[in-house]
Amino acid sequence: MIILGTERWTLRNVFVLCTGRCGSVTFIEASRHITNYSSAHESLSHAVGAARFAYPPGHIEADNRLSWVLGRLDKAYGDDAFYVHLARDKMAAARSFLKRYDAGIMNAYKSAILMGAAKKSADVEHLDFCVDYCETVNSNIQLFLRNKTHKMNFALERASSDFAELWERVGAQGDFNAALEQWQTKHNASG
Repeated sequence: MIILGTERWTLRNVFVLCTGRCGSVTFIEASRHITNYSSAHESLSHAVGAARFAYPPGHIEADNRLSWVLGRLDKAYGDDAFYVHLARDKMAAARSFLKRYDAGIMNAYKSAILMGAAKKSADVEHLDFCVDYCETVNSNIQLFLRNKTHKMNFALERASSDFAELWERVGAQGDFNAALEQWQTKHNASG
């Protein structure tokens, strides 16, 4: 158990909720320098049922797909986890998604979630769908976090200072300087 101010912190799971294209891979690369937590990126995104939420105790997980299963995440962990809302400037994230418009989560969003709206709405720019996706996911996360006790907003644009705050708030141990160095490298950058 770690004492932080007046809060007694028992190692909990840390969930990094985000749109994607906002530094989640880098977040996990930095977290790999934390020795008292395990960490992974999208490690259970392929799993279904209870296995989807069977993260080991004391684990940091970044997975943008969790924003679509927040009700089940709440049922599995509720207020007994630490939640990070990782975000990037909305237009920068949307422009990054635009480079991957016909793949991954953007393809699922425009084709399945919006039921083929991209084909039906010829007057809507591709970038507008990317912005819509970012606004939808960030709104889902904000709503989910409104009643959570252990949470923080984390902006890619101030990653070093926000990571230092997270380090302290979750009682991280390890090589802090090596963790901060990861934020100087772009991981999983769009071409």
